[in-house]
Amino acid sequence: MTDRIAIVEGDITKLQVDAIVNAANESLLGGGGVDGAIHRAAGPELVEECRKLGGCPTGEARITKGYKLPASHVIHTVGPVWQGGGQNEDGLLANCYRHSLGLAVGNNLTSVAFPAISTGVYRFPIERAAKIAVGMAAKFLDDNDSLEKVIFCCFGQPSVEAHEKALAVRKARR
Repeated sequence: MTDRIAIVEGDITKLQVDAIVNAANESLLGGGGVDGAIHRAAGPELVEECRKLGGCPTGEARITKGYKLPASHVIHTVGPVWQGGGQNEDGLLANCYRHSLGLAVGNNLTSVAFPAISTGVYRFPIERAAKIAVGMAAKFLDDNDSLEKVIFCCFGQPSVEAHEKALAVRKARR
C-alpha cells in the first residue's frame, strides 16, 4: 500500500496524473491558492463546467474534465475551515479524501494527486491534516487495487515534512 503513495513538492497543475484534486470553496467557481491556480491553468471551460454542478458541500467532492491541464480530470473537494477542532473538522477532512478517492475509482482513474487540503487559508494544522490524509489514502489503497498511485503534492517544506512523517508512521505500523 505505502509503495503506492508518493510525496512531492511542486506545482500540482503540472503533474501528469489522471486527476488532480482541487481544494475548492463551496461555489466551485475559483478562488485563491491552489483553487485559483487550477482554474487559471485549466482555462475558462473549467469554471463553465463547475457552474453546472451547483456547488459542493464541505466534505464532499465533484469531478470535472481537466481541460488545459495535463491531468484529464479535476476532483473538487471542499475542506473544512479550522475552528479549533471541535466542529468535526477531522471527520470532514477525512471525508474529502474518502469521497475524492471514491470518485477516482468510480471513474476508472488510476492516479490522483492531492494538495494539502484545508492547510492554507482554512488554517487546518498541517501535521494533523497530513496524518488524516495519509491515513485515508492508505486505508483506501488497502481496499482498492484499481488505484495505482496517490501523490501528495505539497507546497513548501513544512508540508512535505508533515506528510513524510505521517507516511513513515504508517509504514512503521505495518
